Amino acid sequence: MSGHQLLSLRIGPLAPLGPRCVESGTGKKQVHEPLRLSTLGFEGDMQGDRERHGGPEKAVHHYPFDHYSKWNDDLGGHEMLGEPGAFGENLSTVGITERSVAVGDVFSLGSSIVEVSQGRQPCWRLDERFGRKTMAHEVQSTGRTGWYYRVLQEGVVAPHARLELIERKSPEWTLARIWRAFYVDTLNVEELRGIATIASLADSWRSYALRRLDSGRVEDWSRRLNGR
Repeated sequence: MSGHQLLSLRIGPLAPLGPRCVESGTGKKQVHEPLRLSTLGFEGDMQGDRERHGGPEKAVHHYPFDHYSKWNDDLGGHEMLGEPGAFGENLSTVGITERSVAVGDVFSLGSSIVEVSQGRQPCWRLDERFGRKTMAHEVQSTGRTGWYYRVLQEGVVAPHARLELIERKSPEWTLARIWRAFYVDTLNVEELRGIATIASLADSWRSYALRRLDSGRVEDWSRRLNGR
């Protein structure tokens, strides 16, 4: 996995989203000047629900532009899929996806250093954004979720900076493998035990694995996916 130049660097202010008019920073716009990146994310980037979005473990959201053609096929075309930004991402690239990226992968990005912390768990705000009641479910079920970084070293990122891999801490734990354990083979004890030991994985994700091991049950996703 070599370096990848950013296709788009994006931030967004708070704005009403969809029919519910919920405050959201999902509508991110491409920037044309370098941005400061701190442990809480890019300067000027906003999140409507700071309890579930943003914070040190979700400082930067990356979504592969590689997935857009598949979404166009699935949705029969959609006006938002003509350029990056449809999924509220900060970073857009071509050439790396959940199948190649693993938790604990460390990248340089401009003068900053970032580390993959977890995959994205889609929520109902995607339904609002796409005007499609099943969009969050579809993102989850396809595994085309994108992922988050924590910031190990603050710095400045130019609009077309390169994302350069500098370390792999647990290359066997790709985001696709963890997605499968969480959403497909949901009570595979061996996989859950492995996930619970990944030091670089966000604490909240390791706790999912631990709770399933303890309870023998899968958590209820309905509130996150439906917003009710």
